[in-house]
Amino acid sequence: MLTGTMNPDPGSREAADSLVQAARSASDGSLRAELANAMVAMKKQFYGRGPEAAKAWILDDYVFVAMEGGLTRNEETLLADGQIDLVRSYRLTFQQAVRSQFMGAVAEITGRQVLDYHSQIVFDPPRSFELFVLDGPPVSGPR
Repeated sequence: MLTGTMNPDPGSREAADSLVQAARSASDGSLRAELANAMVAMKKQFYGRGPEAAKAWILDDYVFVAMEGGLTRNEETLLADGQIDLVRSYRLTFQQAVRSQFMGAVAEITGRQVLDYHSQIVFDPPRSFELFVLDGPPVSGPR
């Protein structure tokens, strides 16, 4: 009995499709990593503390970034005092103040115009989420 996978003939259409898919996957992976890293760096820059981990996904015209941790000491103190709504309101208000910088970073990385952006945060466990809506295909391709 034979086990394992059969490799397609190197000159076949299957082999070509497989190589194209592998190249896309690698490209998507580095693009997703660049988006996640940019969001972490910007959170550190604007909040004084950034998330401990982040992951980004791209699906058609959407970019979704999920980040773990990153609450500031004063936010943690307010949460311990039961001020969940105040911390959430502050975070969302602040995100609106820096939205152009976040949208600009995503546009630069993806090579696509960002039509809109939404941020959300939850506290148990602490996670923040950034959602970007993109328009059309890349203008000049991702950088």
